[in-house]
Amino acid sequence: MTVGRSTQEPNAQEPDAQDYFAGLYQRSNDPWLLRDRWYERRKRALTLAALPDERYRRAYEPGCANGELTAELASRCEMLLAADLNPAAVELARQRVAHLQHVRVEQRAMPNEWPDGEFDLIVISEVAYYLNEAQLAELIAKLTVSLAEGGTLIACHWRRPIKGWPHSGDHVHRELRAKLTLPLLSCYRDDDMVLDVWSSNARSVHQREAR
Repeated sequence: MTVGRSTQEPNAQEPDAQDYFAGLYQRSNDPWLLRDRWYERRKRALTLAALPDERYRRAYEPGCANGELTAELASRCEMLLAADLNPAAVELARQRVAHLQHVRVEQRAMPNEWPDGEFDLIVISEVAYYLNEAQLAELIAKLTVSLAEGGTLIACHWRRPIKGWPHSGDHVHRELRAKLTLPLLSCYRDDDMVLDVWSSNARSVHQREAR
């Protein structure tokens, strides 16, 4: 899943997530123009540049949409699990990364269908504002227990209102900052997006490379 952007005020009633994304993918195989828009390509570049380690052993990307970010993350990971709620998105993402044997794409709802085991990279990109308060709290609990020691958690979200959904990226990141018990390594914010990076390894990129 990724963001359905709108500057309109959100409705009081949340739509059903499965129906919402099914409708988007019925209309287009790239509902948010992830391949074509400079905003999206720039955001992916910022996300990858913000990762403090060059390589990650085991990574998880829930809400992968059609796999554009997945394909770029793959070059930084030894194993990457991507997932999405929508079956059409899952199939598109599988096609996008079919040449990458170390990448697996599964249909999973977040946060209740969270995978087992620990990950040293978790990417929460344009997905957490689709959760209600209870689901967001559950997500934060899952992140806390499934991020490996020294691992990286990166979150990136659209800051503007999303029609039909109650939360903004700013709300999600306020909750993450307040409830995660991890050092905040870096942050980036502009009028459109917010990006935060956490890790129990508080060393800088330069310090991580020092021998």
